[in-house]
Amino acid sequence: MAKEVVKKIKLQIPAAKATPAPPVGTVLGPAGINLGEFCTKFNDATKDKAGDIVPVEISVYDDRSFDFVLKTPPAGFLIKKYAKIQKGSQKGANQVVATISQDDLKAIAEIKLPDLNAYDVQAAMNIIEGTARNMGVAVKGLNDQELAEQGREAAEEAAKQAKREAELAKLEAEAQETHEVEVIGEAEAEENAEEAEKTEE
Repeated sequence: MAKEVVKKIKLQIPAAKATPAPPVGTVLGPAGINLGEFCTKFNDATKDKAGDIVPVEISVYDDRSFDFVLKTPPAGFLIKKYAKIQKGSQKGANQVVATISQDDLKAIAEIKLPDLNAYDVQAAMNIIEGTARNMGVAVKGLNDQELAEQGREAAEEAAKQAKREAELAKLEAEAQETHEVEVIGEAEAEENAEEAEKTEE
């Protein structure tokens, strides 16, 4: 009789560095599987991928046994690795933070192909190029000039927006000052009215 899968767990763990400590232990502990056994098997299976982040899909069975399937590293991780950067752009395609070559793009696409919804390397390259673009990573000779121009336009627009906001803030400050003068005028009017009443008495 086939064992029944009672839970599927997805994790991303540095290759060959799984330990029973959090986050691995925190996630897998409640599933009741042998943490030491999982870590040993995972580390053995990923020792040739040192330095990479490896997604793993773990199937837990009703008798608490398990097996797992290794996936390819996340596209974002691979792009940062090849571009030699710690993080992508906070402004997406409007700020180029690094450039990779078309050979790099192809290498990443070949690694990711098994896990992508793509039939060939070219289709995979198109997907990776889109991910890189959103991270502010240009592909030399493919979209670097286009992204550089886009970045310049975004910077100009940001400068214009900042100028508009500064002008608006100035107008609001002036309006606030005018409002305060009006309040003072009202107070003086009340004092004058009170003095007029005393004079009549």
